[in-house]
Amino acid sequence: MNAPRILLFDSGMGGLTVARAVRAELPDAILLYSADNAAFPYGAWDEPALVDRIVKVVGALIERTGPDIVVIACNTASTLALAALRERYTIPFVGTVPAIKPAAAQTKSGIIGVLATPGTAKREYTHALIHTYAYHCKVFLHGAKRLAEIAEAKLKGHKVSDAELRDEVAPVFRSRDGKRTDVVVLACTHYPLLTADIEKVAPWPVAYLDPAPAIARRVTDVLQTTERGAGSSHVNGTVLLTSARGSASESLGAYAAMGFPIHEVIDLPV
Repeated sequence: MNAPRILLFDSGMGGLTVARAVRAELPDAILLYSADNAAFPYGAWDEPALVDRIVKVVGALIERTGPDIVVIACNTASTLALAALRERYTIPFVGTVPAIKPAAAQTKSGIIGVLATPGTAKREYTHALIHTYAYHCKVFLHGAKRLAEIAEAKLKGHKVSDAELRDEVAPVFRSRDGKRTDVVVLACTHYPLLTADIEKVAPWPVAYLDPAPAIARRVTDVLQTTERGAGSSHVNGTVLLTSARGSASESLGAYAAMGFPIHEVIDLPV
């Protein structure tokens, strides 16, 4: 059987953490990464406009790359547009959702922090996950305004400001009745890029939950019942950008360091 062709989609570089996990799970797969850098960051978008944007861009990428499966390696895009994507396209999709259910199972103190983007933090889908799986816990949900951008800057080689990072994550470290946060959900695929930095500025140690390994396992499961298509000429390790502004040398170097040394620009302006 031909090697599976997997397209990973994100607004920027955060989905590279998912790509890393998928590559570890499926080392023989052909991985293509796509970043809608023309529209980054997604958090500032109006929801209906963003759904339309994601459906349009993903459709263009499917047509261009001929994948067997698409991984929406972005919490915002998944919680907002996954249903619309599945309705529009017949190809299998695997999404990314905040790891609230495993956090609720893992916590000993009953206090969970959820580091999200502002969009994911306000979305009804996220609140439904909390009410369904963590109803017995105290959950501190925080939409960090700058954390995704800080993660991208780090990947491009820029220094992380400890003071700025501390301010961004502080709201999820809380104490109540002699207990304190012991699990923090990284509810944006950018955030695992900063785990070591967050650990350094955190007021106390906690467990950080990265959904990437579970996503990779789900991709493996779905591919077992997915027929292989004809594919395209794109080779393993290609990153497709929706704007040339992401072609700066530091951006391309960051993609290359994460296993995507070949780049192509598909001009899809906002």
